[in-house]
Amino acid sequence: MSRMFFAKIDVSKINKEKLYKGKKGTYLDLTIFLNDEPDQYGNDMSIQQSLSKEERENGEEKIYLGNGKAYGKNETTQKTQSANTSQADSSQDENDDMPF
Repeated sequence: MSRMFFAKIDVSKINKEKLYKGKKGTYLDLTIFLNDEPDQYGNDMSIQQSLSKEERENGEEKIYLGNGKAYGKNETTQKTQSANTSQADSSQDENDDMPF
């Protein structure tokens, strides 16, 4: 199943020397990291300008361009998560006399 993400990047941070011409336009290689959990701002991904193997080996600094969020996170998902948490809390209250 496909997932859609919305992202914003700061184009002023792009190292313009890394732009290259292709058959259909000008391109930039990116590295995108999908987070296991959203960060403190609710971002599900971060975007950096890709480094070559040599650049990584030479310890060149990564250029962080921006971040993004998954499309479709809505109140239904949040309500479901809240309901599951409430059910877990209430079942725990019912079993408070358990020795474990």
